[in-house]
Amino acid sequence: MIKYNNQLCLTLNSLWNALHSTFNTVLNCHVNIRVLGEVENKPKLCWNFFSKKVFKCAINNCNSSSTPRLDKLSWNHLKTILKQDECLSNIINIVNTCINLGYWPSHFKKLSTVVISKPNKQSYDHPKSFRLIILLNTLGKLIEKVIGERLWFQVTANDFIHPSQLGGLKFKSTTDVGVALMHIIHSGWVKTLSISTLAFDIA
Repeated sequence: MIKYNNQLCLTLNSLWNALHSTFNTVLNCHVNIRVLGEVENKPKLCWNFFSKKVFKCAINNCNSSSTPRLDKLSWNHLKTILKQDECLSNIINIVNTCINLGYWPSHFKKLSTVVISKPNKQSYDHPKSFRLIILLNTLGKLIEKVIGERLWFQVTANDFIHPSQLGGLKFKSTTDVGVALMHIIHSGWVKTLSISTLAFDIA
């Protein structure tokens, strides 16, 4: 039985509240937008339309055996659909139109959340003994993947990301974090940095 605030979750509502409060702790956090004023001005870039090649490359890297998502569409189904040139062209037109309008359809915002237990826990009476798997609509996920690839290329090619940022980036791993940490220690920076600052720099 899951406990939250020292109370057993005996109803579906209390269980929902426990999971929601645990996993959405940043939902209403204040964001300090003043830090944007410290960002160096960069030249504006034109957003080019997506090509068929980009979409074909993106979907070929998707696992065909993954679980169907909220729209009941698996990657294998979508791969079959996108082999039709007309279907692929229509999807690309939708994406490019959304970019031009600055609009993201509500259909792609819907999701299903699956709660699974973390392995090898001594007790499963706390929400943090579980993890969430978020399942978005398959087509929307593909579009997000393509847009994410474009953004990743632009921010790395134009040095928008601080060198100490290693998390969430391609071609970066725990090995890079270890090397960065060893460099900080051997260079003597650790004497001038607090533990919290050091953790922030390599996270």
